[in-house]
Amino acid sequence: MNELKELIREVPDFPEPGINFYDITTLLKSARGLREVADRFCWCFMDRKVDKVVGMESRGFLFAPIIAYDLNAGFVPARKPGKLPAQTVSYEYDLEYGTDCLQIHADAIEPDDNVLIVDDVIATGGTAQATAELIERCGGRVVGLGFVIELGFLNGRERLDGYDVTSLIRYD
Repeated sequence: MNELKELIREVPDFPEPGINFYDITTLLKSARGLREVADRFCWCFMDRKVDKVVGMESRGFLFAPIIAYDLNAGFVPARKPGKLPAQTVSYEYDLEYGTDCLQIHADAIEPDDNVLIVDDVIATGGTAQATAELIERCGGRVVGLGFVIELGFLNGRERLDGYDVTSLIRYD
């Protein structure tokens, strides 16, 4: 995984002092890096019979459709309120300072669909947990969660206890 880690630019003090931002745009511009991410996720989840891959707004949209294509699955975007044009199912969740909400189209997940959740980063795990809850509310089965980067020092994996969580790069 070190070769992938080398493709990520670390930006100190962004977006504010004391925060170290892991910029994936340098990974995305590398054909080798982008292919490596897709291949590794497909290898990890190809035996799950994935029906849908859900990507969370907004950087999950960069990886989830590629992985869905490679797994011969559909892609479903999980969006912030007001972004989807048809009937939606919503899940509101708590943040450290307030709440947030995710939505998917009501007809996006069929009962008993095997669903893989993909995003760029797992930090505290709140968005991933909310996405899993939203999928299960629709009758889908979460067969795994895949993250390009895991910020291990924020313990987000703990919120996803009971789920199969895969991260390609870990920062502790």
